[in-house]
Amino acid sequence: MAFPEQNIYPEPDTPIKPRPKNRPTPGAIIKHSLLFIATFLCVTFVGIIWVGQSANAETYWEMWPEGALFAALLLAFLATHEFGHYFAAVYHNVKVTLPYFIPIPIGIGTLGAVIKIEERISHTKKLFDIGIAGPVAGFVVSLSILIYGFSTLPEPGFIENFAGHEAVVEHIQETGTFPDEPPETSPEGATIILGNTLLYSFLASFFDNVPPMYEMYHYPFLFAGWLGLFFTALNLTPVGQLDGGHILYSLIGFEKHKKVARVCFGGITALAGIEAIPFLYLNISGWFPEYGYLAGFLWALLLLYFLKKGFYNEVKWILPVWISSLGISLFYLFATSGFDQAGSLIWVFWSFFLIYFVRLEHPPVLFEQPLTPGRKKLGWISMAVFILCISPTPIYFLN
Repeated sequence: MAFPEQNIYPEPDTPIKPRPKNRPTPGAIIKHSLLFIATFLCVTFVGIIWVGQSANAETYWEMWPEGALFAALLLAFLATHEFGHYFAAVYHNVKVTLPYFIPIPIGIGTLGAVIKIEERISHTKKLFDIGIAGPVAGFVVSLSILIYGFSTLPEPGFIENFAGHEAVVEHIQETGTFPDEPPETSPEGATIILGNTLLYSFLASFFDNVPPMYEMYHYPFLFAGWLGLFFTALNLTPVGQLDGGHILYSLIGFEKHKKVARVCFGGITALAGIEAIPFLYLNISGWFPEYGYLAGFLWALLLLYFLKKGFYNEVKWILPVWISSLGISLFYLFATSGFDQAGSLIWVFWSFFLIYFVRLEHPPVLFEQPLTPGRKKLGWISMAVFILCISPTPIYFLN
């Protein structure tokens, strides 16, 4: 049987359109939507504890609008960040999942959100665009939330709406301003202090009635904005397959990125030591007062294990980074008398996470391409955002 002659090959000048890969099924949409709803409920629940105006409420239910506001602000950042990645992947026809929101009914109610790239990204430009789209989108939203929060700040007397702040309220009634330091009458271990950042401090300098960092988390716009910028900075850590790792790899290539990532990880472990050594010191001294000095020794052993794992037993990297990281941590603690200040161990967990889940080195892409000047500028700006939004001591507790 004869068939009509057909030209099954496109003409040379005819562009070949890749087949779209990202068409979520109804089941996937339902699954991701349920995760989002569960996360919203968890963030609302814990948000009541952070921003709920407890002085005038008899039950938790009366504070749910305040918790829901905090949840809406924080999830606006998370959703914008992840959908930035998602739409960049869709634009480049890279197969990707919808964002997975991760609920947890403690802390801030969520462990964040992630998308899963379901194929290897083959080109540097695609890698860069997908990596930077999330931080840029999330940064804009967080910055907007923070600026709005600063521009609509109530008078210091607003803190009267929260139970357990009698000493602060008394100081405000006498002076009209917040005390510079947390009152000494606060219960031991009860005062939570959020770490300042360069960008937060800069913005705060333009506004009046800015609460101190030990009261800031009662203000939903300030707290959500601070969290958004801090999470943006964490994602911009120039290590492995984090957003910052994608960006810096695209800017400087595999070999240079490998070196920078290892130096950066050494800096993170120094921050981890600043948290871990006082934590160990306080716990050891509580049980065995004469052996508190073992805190430094125990951290030195754990640090050595981290570096051996992260640097694949390369002694030429392990030894200098181990000495430098440990020296920085101890120098800081002795200089600031910080052994009695308990940290949150965020950097310890972050170091563990980077080693076991992210890895320090970025896998090479198949096709290396030079970035356009515009991409290069945006990439280096994102590295500056990392520095401006990171906090050496994100959360610590007053003893």
